Amino acid sequence: MGRPSFDQPFVIGRVASATGDVPAVSTQLELTDYLGSLKVRFSINRMKYTVDPGLYAVGHPDKDSPVLVTGNYKTSFDHVRRALHGRDVWLLVLDTKGVNVWCAAGKGAFGTNELVARINSIELPKIVGHKKVILPQLSGPGIAGYIVKQLTGFRVIYGPVEAIDIPKFIDNGLRATSEMRQKDFPITERIVLIPVEVIQSIKYVLLVAALCFLAGGLLHTADFWNKAVAGAKFGLYASMCAVVGGAMLTPLLLPWLPGKAFSMKGMAAGFLVFVVLITWWYIVYGHQLSLIQILAYLFIISSGSSFAGMNFTGCSTYTSLSGVKKEMRIAVPIQIVAVVVGFGAWVGAGFIS
Repeated sequence: MGRPSFDQPFVIGRVASATGDVPAVSTQLELTDYLGSLKVRFSINRMKYTVDPGLYAVGHPDKDSPVLVTGNYKTSFDHVRRALHGRDVWLLVLDTKGVNVWCAAGKGAFGTNELVARINSIELPKIVGHKKVILPQLSGPGIAGYIVKQLTGFRVIYGPVEAIDIPKFIDNGLRATSEMRQKDFPITERIVLIPVEVIQSIKYVLLVAALCFLAGGLLHTADFWNKAVAGAKFGLYASMCAVVGGAMLTPLLLPWLPGKAFSMKGMAAGFLVFVVLITWWYIVYGHQLSLIQILAYLFIISSGSSFAGMNFTGCSTYTSLSGVKKEMRIAVPIQIVAVVVGFGAWVGAGFIS
């Protein structure tokens, strides 16, 4: 495992250690840092927004300075280094494949093996005189502290949930208050998740519209173009409504949607959008859809919205890894059946009308 590059834009110097010079990082974010974070919110180079893993220095740490651990997703890295302004600490960055700490811990990227390998590769016992590493609380699912202690001699201490509380945590003798252990999911944090979910859904909207275009035309070859265009409209309306329900309304209305499962919340949001769509259809076109057409929209929108809503299970501490797996085992088969029923209803409506 190599050392991090000194050529990264946030590196402002170097700090000597017992095993060689370590890159010193700035605690002030620049315009390029904010623009980079904005780009990944819109799914631009999202999985490549990384920093080099390895050991960094904040301020002028020495053998008695604390060692903080984070992942190499740059937005996470930026939050931590900004919170450490005026501090002297070592910052150990794990290779989480560009994934944030919470998700990386669930997937195993922020895991015991990676932490042990990094401690050994940088020869941490030679750099500091203590035997403690401070990890983000949200990394807990991926770390077996007792194994880290057995293999490296370092004791794992879980810091606060929010990076902004790290200075207080250090000043409090590495003890967290009850407030530091709690993680809310306020509307501001839910809103910033919407753009990336919507943009990632666009390709599926276009795919559904294209498939419905072909299906509508091929099922009615005598009137290919009219039926194909009608099919494309159906695909666009249904899939776009599913995206609005699952990727937009679900995070916005999360505390008020019924049920505990995100699939249920997404389905409820999809039903709201379905009602709006049917009402809009009546107002604009002046006539109601047939019952079978309404059922087609209902099944496809609610199931698509339910599936999209489950994407937020990895963004919230409302859920656990085992809970997510259990929910998917139950919800995904139901969603598939609902889509098939909805598509079948649409095909049947085409022959009846």
